[in-house]
Amino acid sequence: MRPDARGFSLLEMLVAIVILSLSLGALYQAATGATRNVRTAERYAYGVELARSLLAQNAQVPASGVGEAGETASGYRWEVSSELREQARGSRMRAQLHDLKVVVTWADGSKTRQIVLDSVVEAYR
Repeated sequence: MRPDARGFSLLEMLVAIVILSLSLGALYQAATGATRNVRTAERYAYGVELARSLLAQNAQVPASGVGEAGETASGYRWEVSSELREQARGSRMRAQLHDLKVVVTWADGSKTRQIVLDSVVEAYR
């Protein structure tokens, strides 16, 4: 290069463009991953709230137990089931208790996600 030449050489410009493209590619991947994580978190939050709502609806179950299933318009499948809980012999508890299980599943791309909530509830006659 001549001593009085000003500016950048072609090689310097190519190196700068390569560095810029690598940086932009990494930035794009980070933004895409963050968006995907937010979407997954929103779906989990909806699944948990649906399961909690079903748990609240079944705070008491029939003595015969409960077994229900359904699906929301947005594709979340749910199932509520209960089984009689064995009580210790000589227990003074008069109430009948059931183990309640709420399962919510949904498709997330190629994966199937699932939330399971368990509780103990009182049975009515």
